[in-house]
Amino acid sequence: NIYFEAGNQPVAGKVAVAHVVLNRVAHKNFPNTVCGVIYQTKEFKTSWKTGLPIPRRGMCQFSWFCDGKSDIPLDSITWDYCYILAKKILNGGWSDITEGSMWYHATRINPYWAGTLNQTVVIDEHVFYK
Repeated sequence: NIYFEAGNQPVAGKVAVAHVVLNRVAHKNFPNTVCGVIYQTKEFKTSWKTGLPIPRRGMCQFSWFCDGKSDIPLDSITWDYCYILAKKILNGGWSDITEGSMWYHATRINPYWAGTLNQTVVIDEHVFYK
């Protein structure tokens, strides 16, 4: 999730995105595992090719999971860095710089829900809320 959501962001942006996932894991309204939070979707559809369920576009918590693009990492250096960073964060190596945020969006968009939450911090190209 760090790679796809914040791979082009500075370390602080990557750490913040990871903490949003962890903050959701800790909250009763979200799945209680990291994978459960990352792959949470409101709706699946069945692939006409494989017959397997795939997430319906626009129905995922994290846009990369249901944007229809390949989820194969193309930048192995960034992928490796994000993987190592995720392990450090999961082991308590970084504190939560989002102040408990559970949502964020890119600065280039203005989602309908942004006005209903409390903005906590802006880190590079992401705005965080709780």
